[in-house]
Amino acid sequence: MDSLITAAARALAAGDPLGALNRVALREDAPALALRGIAMAQLGDFDRAKILVRRAARAFSPKEAVARARCIVAEAEIALVSRDLGWRVKALDAARATLEAHGDHVNAAHARYLEIRRLLLIGRLDEAERFLAELDPTQVPPASTAAHELIVAGLAMRRLRTKEARAALARAERAALQARIPALKGEVESAFHLLNTPAARLIARGEERPLLLEDVEALQTSKAFVVDACRHVVRDANTFVSLARRPVLFALARALAEAWPADVPRATLIARAFRGKHADESHRARLRVEMGRLRAVLKKLAGVNATKQGFALTPRSAREVVVLARPVEEQHGAVLAFLTDGESWSSSALALALGASQRTVQRALDELSAAGKVQWFGRGRARRWMTPPMPGFTTTLLLPAPLPSD
Repeated sequence: MDSLITAAARALAAGDPLGALNRVALREDAPALALRGIAMAQLGDFDRAKILVRRAARAFSPKEAVARARCIVAEAEIALVSRDLGWRVKALDAARATLEAHGDHVNAAHARYLEIRRLLLIGRLDEAERFLAELDPTQVPPASTAAHELIVAGLAMRRLRTKEARAALARAERAALQARIPALKGEVESAFHLLNTPAARLIARGEERPLLLEDVEALQTSKAFVVDACRHVVRDANTFVSLARRPVLFALARALAEAWPADVPRATLIARAFRGKHADESHRARLRVEMGRLRAVLKKLAGVNATKQGFALTPRSAREVVVLARPVEEQHGAVLAFLTDGESWSSSALALALGASQRTVQRALDELSAAGKVQWFGRGRARRWMTPPMPGFTTTLLLPAPLPSD
């Protein structure tokens, strides 16, 4: 490399994209195109960055396999940051193998970290953990070490292991300080913020209060009877019942838990479960059927007893009944959970992360946009959706991650 390319590369490694552009902005050779693309990505112009990196990959000769592989890795990183999660995973894996074969272990590890971060975003935690276990954070530069620890913290938060998450973030903070990259330090600070803001609400005996992630973790190991409205499950210290695919039963269980130890009138239960404004005999007959089903599902956890006015919940062994609810409950809460990270998402990436059809996600985005809760920019395939982060709340519990006992 010539001196300008070397200086530009060092500026980018230090998080100085303008300094890099000052050296290579007018050059059209392959190394300069690649560095310009990375600089534009650091400045937030992801569409331009993607074009430049692809041009650089084509400009390198077939004999320059390592340089081409690095361009593929850079394009994948741009896609990740711009929340375009439908990139060519096989191409990234092939680029990683090329880098590894040519002795570029640092960039090969970086490629693997990108793949793991994508898996983390779309909720495939087991795969992410398996790939992460193959990497040694002591054999990479401080910036990669910080990325490693951020992934460890992200996994721990989604698994509700807050002590492990805090320890990982402390290590990430030290590595980010060594790397001297402001954006990396900001990412660590944002992750710390998630641990120090309310992650859910606790509803018990007609009152509610916010919970930090540590409080949610403690609740999961307590002896209370918990109706978890974040995951649609019911549990106590020994038994776990999923009602994720039985929304009517879950609505009834939640209504009974919120009113405990009092009973719930039949008209209220009908309104909650069937959305009926006026209860008639058919509604009451259906309520009796659904209550029988709920009684059978919860027989190991609690009794569901008829009262003069309605129904009441009687836990078998727990002394307390609580509801764990999302910090803010929205019809399209899962979509908002991803958008409130402050990044811009494509509808296709959201569909991939949520495991839903793109048309379903698009309808949700249109409704949220009409309500003024999200905004978009760009046209066609370049359209991206985003919303400012919701003040005072973390959306960790809204993301598609199983509980430890799932």
